[in-house]
Amino acid sequence: MDLHLSKKVAVITAASKGLGKAVALQLSKEGATCIICSRNSNSIKATAGEITQQTGNDVIALPCDVTNTDDIAKLKDAILKNYNTVDILFTNAGGPPAGFITDFSLEDYKKAIELNLISAINLIYAFLPVMQKQNYGRIIASTSITVKQPLDNLVLSNVSRTGVVAFIKSIANQYGKYNITANTVAPGYILTDRLKSLIELKAQQENTTYEKALAGFSSEIPLQRIGTPEEFAALVAFLASQQAGYINGQTILIDGGMYPGLF
Repeated sequence: MDLHLSKKVAVITAASKGLGKAVALQLSKEGATCIICSRNSNSIKATAGEITQQTGNDVIALPCDVTNTDDIAKLKDAILKNYNTVDILFTNAGGPPAGFITDFSLEDYKKAIELNLISAINLIYAFLPVMQKQNYGRIIASTSITVKQPLDNLVLSNVSRTGVVAFIKSIANQYGKYNITANTVAPGYILTDRLKSLIELKAQQENTTYEKALAGFSSEIPLQRIGTPEEFAALVAFLASQQAGYINGQTILIDGGMYPGLF
């Protein structure tokens, strides 16, 4: 399927590895010009080189800490100066630490909200005006299955990510008339470095092996396996496409059927 992303300008944050990197690679394969960022300038430049080598398309690496408003302003200025447009925005940030309610202070909650919610709001505010002006845009926010089903050991994620869903729904409602769609993607267990660290933590807590802990995670999923970053990226690429133009304001789970509810 041709997703009609050739020559579209896409901004992908936290893209030096994991889900962000997978999304950037997939969008580049579809012909989009990708601007990728992360806090580490060396890592993001290396990732840009890898993706360009694989796809033959331009990938521009810019350093940006998404929790820093000055960095986001510099990112916006650099992109609009060189491209004068942004068609696709994928907001993404690392997950906050795992743990239970008694493990965290009020300050930990504030940091998690800054990382996951405020960063998404600031990024969308930065590029929404140009999307409105050109009467076109695709906004996709990465969250977690925790926005549908809070997990006991991910309390910071439970709290900080649900606000993203509410904000994305508000954008969808108010800016749909400008041909801008805004959706949330909520992954379950996807085999990234973050999940690997959670599996390792479970193995330590249960005094077992990594392989047995991984099997325990997989057993919670009807498909009996962990998802891949490539599967996640394929969903994001579709939401960024012309074909997904009537999908708006939705929270789409990609979890192998792990979420047990109906709504």
